[in-house]
Amino acid sequence: MSGNDNVEELASAPVGRLILKYSWPALVAMALNALYSVVDRFYIGQGCGEDAMAALTLTFPVMMLFGAFGVFIGAGHAAVLSIKLGENDRVACEKILGELVFFKLLFFFVLPPIVFFNLDAVLGWCGGGKVTPAAFAGAKTYLQIVLFSHVFSHLAFGLSAAMRAEGSAVPSMNCMIVGFGANMLLDPLFIFGFKMGVAGAAIATNAAMAASCFWALAHYWRGKSAVRLRWRRIWVYREFAWRASTIGFAPFLQNLLGAAINMSLAAAFALWSPDEKTATMQIASLGVFQGVLILTLMPMLGAQQGLQPIFGYNWGARNFARVKETFVLGFWVTTAICVVATVVQVVPPLPTWLARIFVGADNPALLATAARDLQVSNCMIWTIGVNVVATTYFQSIGHPWTAVFLSTLRQGLCLLPCIWILPHFMENHVVAIWLSLPISDVVCQLATLVPLRSQFRFLGKVRRRRD
Repeated sequence: MSGNDNVEELASAPVGRLILKYSWPALVAMALNALYSVVDRFYIGQGCGEDAMAALTLTFPVMMLFGAFGVFIGAGHAAVLSIKLGENDRVACEKILGELVFFKLLFFFVLPPIVFFNLDAVLGWCGGGKVTPAAFAGAKTYLQIVLFSHVFSHLAFGLSAAMRAEGSAVPSMNCMIVGFGANMLLDPLFIFGFKMGVAGAAIATNAAMAASCFWALAHYWRGKSAVRLRWRRIWVYREFAWRASTIGFAPFLQNLLGAAINMSLAAAFALWSPDEKTATMQIASLGVFQGVLILTLMPMLGAQQGLQPIFGYNWGARNFARVKETFVLGFWVTTAICVVATVVQVVPPLPTWLARIFVGADNPALLATAARDLQVSNCMIWTIGVNVVATTYFQSIGHPWTAVFLSTLRQGLCLLPCIWILPHFMENHVVAIWLSLPISDVVCQLATLVPLRSQFRFLGKVRRRRD
């Protein structure tokens, strides 16, 4: 199917079929992009021990910080690209794609040097001052190697989002498959074959990022895309930069808060743990939690990415009945995924089986701790579907500030205060920190219903007028 056929399909094909078509490649693409860290955790957890797992966990907030800037550019420009495709403005689409590439390249010269020259301080904020010396040294080594290679990851992720926006969902997925496959093959080679441990995981990640990036560029160089990537268009365009930035600000803030949450969790475990060994085990357990959460919620994130081009195109085409239909079906799909994610993390012995993916057989204490933490922290994930779909909806239709509010609600307004307040009121401080997660899940979903109800009234009124 050509790029133009994909665009026409967004306007006329059955919504259910479209969600499936765009969600499963987006799911694979998102999953494989996120699975870089999961694969590292798997090999490190099975063969390098608790200190190495804690080291990777300490680096995770920094990786999320980099990812926040990546999605700030990629998601915002992809959303505007969908809308402009719906309006059939191809020159604007080329400018948007060129601006996306420009900002991705600009990122390389700004954030990595800042973090590189302040690594000790950054890792200290993540709880590094309380873990064992081996865990701290491993985290620092990993970051020193991967920081500057993230320009490849950012370009690959941004161009992949642009492919989905124009309806090229399978090429977008293939871009991530190339990177993940390279990482999967190179990780054991460098970690175990060359006996490089955490450093080997970093080197393998660098090579995989580069492979994914060049695959994405090749998609546009071959000229088979609906939107052409022209070198003369790689620049800043004020008419699109602000709009893309405001739309991308919602997922940026969501990822930025995610980095703050993971940093706060690690720092809180370090603060409330009685000794260095306990702090290292809790932070290693946090690493297991992060890996399992990525595995279990990837289908939801894939559905979220699959909904975006359908929302954006049909909003731009003023087909509001189709927008509402997409929302309702997307909500039920997302909620079903979240229910399954809750069951596999709460009902014994499934949490233990999941934790065993990241914990070697020689560490039963960490395995038991991680399984218990999964049950406590993720018991209310089944409620979060409405917030996820609502955030995607408002982001996709160009209502960035509502999306910003919804994306910050759970993490910024609910979860962060709970992490630091609850331990003061419970005897078991560690359990109190984990309980902050399900409490914030419930509060967030209730608050999401307010702006959502208003938007559904609007869609109903517009539909009645058009009828």
